[in-house]
Amino acid sequence: MKLTYLDSNSWSIEMGGVHVLLDPWLVGPLVFGNLPWLFKGTRRKSKAIPPQIDAILLSQGLEDHAHPPTLEQLDRSLPVVGSSGAAKVAEKLGYSDVTALSHRQIYTVGDRLQIQAVPGSPIGPTTVENGYLLTDLKTRTRLYYEPHGYHDEMLKDIGSVEVVVTPLVNLVLPIVGPFIKGQESALEVVKWLQPRYILPTAAGGDVDFEGLLVSALRAVGSLDSFRALLEQNNLDSEVIDPTPGVPVELSFPAVMG
Repeated sequence: MKLTYLDSNSWSIEMGGVHVLLDPWLVGPLVFGNLPWLFKGTRRKSKAIPPQIDAILLSQGLEDHAHPPTLEQLDRSLPVVGSSGAAKVAEKLGYSDVTALSHRQIYTVGDRLQIQAVPGSPIGPTTVENGYLLTDLKTRTRLYYEPHGYHDEMLKDIGSVEVVVTPLVNLVLPIVGPFIKGQESALEVVKWLQPRYILPTAAGGDVDFEGLLVSALRAVGSLDSFRALLEQNNLDSEVIDPTPGVPVELSFPAVMG
């Protein structure tokens, strides 16, 4: 398994010989709803499009997960798998092979990689976006991803995984509370899934943010404070702090069953 952090929520993941581009924002600014005064993210330099992509995986339909300027730069014949909202974005941009996954539904890339949607982040009063459970069908190693730290209790029943990718630091809005949940939320999912490794996402990287929403956000916690939480709870998962653009290669003994 090879993971490359591409800043913000974006990852390149290689599992089972399948190259997955996850929630990519690689070019141009990041703006919600054409309101740069509210929120604008700017890359100090564009990220190169990975040379090999077998599938695009999108957890949400919002711009920081299904980023239209980035999706416009990619091959429209690539298969796209995403939440209902993300699938609509891809279809509108002209992608020809789009699969919308409801919670618990499964998409398989050949006989190599299984992608299962699980309940993820609530967006508004009626929409719950996707997290994902990825399984290498040869080695049976598994990775769980949820970008805002909302972990559904169905995860209690899936057994252990090898890798978790989720926020480890809280981003808090005054009055509203956590906008992104790390720390205690991440601790809970580690207790459920017992991963060997946990990697933070939604942590920025080589980007600058500005706008009214950004000025109101407050970060609570750190990777060191999360490591301390693991130690206090006798959990031995290893926290890996990835360097953007530098692959993290993980190997595991084969998992039976």
